[in-house]
Amino acid sequence: MKKGINQWCFPPGTPLSKVLRTSSAAGFDTIELNLYAPGGVGLTMDTTPEDAKALGRLVRSYGLTISSLSTEMLGRYPLSSPDKDTRSLGMESIRKQIELALELEVDTILVVPGRIEENVSYEEVWERSTMALQPLIDDIAGTPLSIAIENVWNQFLWSPLEMARYIDQFESEHVGAYFDVGNTLAFGRPEHWIRTLGSRIRKIHVKDFRTKVGNYHGFVPLLSGDVDWLNVRLALSDIGYRDSLTAELEPYASFPDQLIFDTSRHLDVILGKNPY
Repeated sequence: MKKGINQWCFPPGTPLSKVLRTSSAAGFDTIELNLYAPGGVGLTMDTTPEDAKALGRLVRSYGLTISSLSTEMLGRYPLSSPDKDTRSLGMESIRKQIELALELEVDTILVVPGRIEENVSYEEVWERSTMALQPLIDDIAGTPLSIAIENVWNQFLWSPLEMARYIDQFESEHVGAYFDVGNTLAFGRPEHWIRTLGSRIRKIHVKDFRTKVGNYHGFVPLLSGDVDWLNVRLALSDIGYRDSLTAELEPYASFPDQLIFDTSRHLDVILGKNPY
C-alpha cells in the first residue's frame, strides 16, 4: 500500500509548491488534491485542462503521484439540497472533478452524497443524491474513473450494509466506497466495515479518534486514538486492498509541517514498515 496525504493536512492557503515539497521530503508516495471555489490554491472551478496538465507535471517533479481528487464544493452545494439550483451546482462541481481527474489520469474522485438536515429527510438524501449521481456515472462509462462515496458525519449511511446497498443500486463498476477509518469509530468498528464493503472500496482515508470524547474534537493524529490499527491492517489484507492509505488530518496549531513528518512515520508503523 502507498502512503498518501491530503492537501487539507496543510494550513489553508499553503502554496501548492510547499505542499508538494514537504510531502515529498516526508516520504509520501502520493497526494490527494482538493477542488476549491475560484481563488483557492491548486485545483479550482476555474482550472483549465492546460492548467491541470501543468499541475500534474509539477506533482510528478516532486516524485509524487495524485491518488484522488476530493472537493470542498459539495459542502456548499449538497446533492441532497431541497433547492434544485443548489443541487445543480453540486453536480457541476462533480463534473469539474471528472474533467480534471481525466486530464490528470487520476482514477478516483471522492463524493459525499448529501446530509440530513432539519428540512431534509433520510429518504430525500437517498433519492436526490441517487438521481443526481446517475447521469454523472453515465458520463464516465468507458473511462477508468470511479466515483467513490465517503462515509462522513452526515447522519447518512450509518452501517456498512446500508452503504453497500447504496453503492450496489447503481449497478456500475464506476461507483465504489471511499472508506474513512476514523469516521467510523464513533458508531462501529472499521475492520467490520472493511470486510463488508470488500472490493467496493476504492480508496482509504486514515485518521484516529478518541471514543471517550465522542465529538469532532475526538479526531486526533494517527496512533493517538482508539483505532485498532492491527485489525484494520489485517482486514485490508483480507480484502486484498493494495492502494493508498491517505491521511486526512487537522494541521497542528504550531509547527504545522511537523504533522506531515509525524504522519509519515505513523503510517510506516501502521503498514508494518517500521515497527519501532
